Amino acid sequence: MTSHSKPGASVKISRALLSVSDKTGLVALATALAARNVELLSTGGTAKALRDAGLAVRDVSEVTGFPEMMDGRVKTLHPMVHGGLLGRAGADDAVMAEHGIAPIDLLVLNLYPFETVTADPACTLENAVENIDIGGPAMLRSAAKNFARVAVATDPAQYAGIVEELEGNDGALSAATRFALSVAAFNRVAQYDAAISNYLSAVDDPSRDVPARAAFSAQSNGSFVKVMDLRYGENPHQQAAFYRDLYPAPGSLATFTQLQGKELSYNNIADSDAAWECVRQFDSPACVIVKHANPCGVAVGVACGDAYELAYATDPTSAFGGIIAFNRALDAATAKAILDRQFVEVLIAPDYDEGALEYAKKKANVRVLRIPLAPASKGFIDTKRVGSGMLMQTADDRVVTRDELQVVTKLAPSEAQFADLLFAWKVAKFVKSNAIVYAKDNRTIGVGAGQMSRVYSARIAGIKAADAHLVVPGSVMASDAFFPFRDGIDAAAEAGIKAVIQPGGSMRDNEVIAAADEHGLAMVFTGVRHFRH
Repeated sequence: MTSHSKPGASVKISRALLSVSDKTGLVALATALAARNVELLSTGGTAKALRDAGLAVRDVSEVTGFPEMMDGRVKTLHPMVHGGLLGRAGADDAVMAEHGIAPIDLLVLNLYPFETVTADPACTLENAVENIDIGGPAMLRSAAKNFARVAVATDPAQYAGIVEELEGNDGALSAATRFALSVAAFNRVAQYDAAISNYLSAVDDPSRDVPARAAFSAQSNGSFVKVMDLRYGENPHQQAAFYRDLYPAPGSLATFTQLQGKELSYNNIADSDAAWECVRQFDSPACVIVKHANPCGVAVGVACGDAYELAYATDPTSAFGGIIAFNRALDAATAKAILDRQFVEVLIAPDYDEGALEYAKKKANVRVLRIPLAPASKGFIDTKRVGSGMLMQTADDRVVTRDELQVVTKLAPSEAQFADLLFAWKVAKFVKSNAIVYAKDNRTIGVGAGQMSRVYSARIAGIKAADAHLVVPGSVMASDAFFPFRDGIDAAAEAGIKAVIQPGGSMRDNEVIAAADEHGLAMVFTGVRHFRH
């Protein structure tokens, strides 16, 4: 191995091959390369774009001696290309000279837009197949494998950094840059192949022009990008890291920006997701306080300040050390009220007033997250690891509307009760099962979470309300699943509950409804269950 090919040496870029489907930034990059007398090789539409920009470019077909054929299916699968990418300086010089293979120092390539094309439910199988890139991944693998001598760019976002380094390093790229680009290229190929596998293994009938796709493909290939290493996992003896989806949903937790505070922990992130997803359910200004993955206080108000006061009042004890999320920009007065009153692990909001951020600096350890507000995304898949396996399900994104509620008792809820029932139902969806939520006037009165018995969850909701000196009589109750016996309704009536929302569906529904009628309660069925484990 010569000094030129040592991994630690910089490599001067003299010859580049450019072949891209996404032409963003192409001409600027090629212009910068040409200004440094780099020879440009290209194919098809990329070559045309470069010539249209007045740049001198050599067709790959001229280098290989073969024309592009089979409607572009074959154009770069040739030793003159792959030998130029794979040839090792010092080790392969003789064989390259014997066959007239010139080195290619830089490959700029992005792949056919398979993911974009197949994201359209109306995509035909033929169109999907024709957007499976063959030559592109082959070249990426060749260039990435030979990072000791070759640099490879797969994303227009990389171009500016490459040009900057070339200009500051006498037209050369460092070993560190080439290695980082190589890793990015192998990651991109893996992501691309995963998308192809996911699509094809979900196709139900390949004889149809637009085949049906199974909700769950025969093989699942996830692509996740590490955001950060974490100090430890759920417990100090566990190692952990946080990864995001390759393409995070707008407004999801993974799109956060941390504005201040200590590093986020594993539990911080898990609890923040619960708080943020819950507060996103509300259209009016809302506050959600979460502790150990459960909402301990939720309220809707005129503004952040009163929503927080009402949410905090539900369970001040549990709010200590909690995660507090808002669906509106956090104002300075509310930030001051929170930070002067209680210890908080994380604050979350779509934005912050300057005064709020300035005051938060007084508590430098408090983690402050900004997450752009966007409507909750639909159609995502939730996963849960079990021993050597994984459970997958469509996300619990079912929203129940007022029109869907079925009044099953003689007494119908009042308009105010209907509003409270729907509020409580939204909250119950985010409480660990068995879940019971007491609510009144768009605020939680008591939350009973995670009990093996639904009756005991109801008792805990009552205990929480009593401890917070809140009045249960006149409140409504939400249950995430049906009541298997009438005892749950009897207990609710004894506590002073006046209206109940639950899925229904028990074999003893008639007994439960009769109990509600006996106690003069109004009850509605949603037809939807919200177990959360």
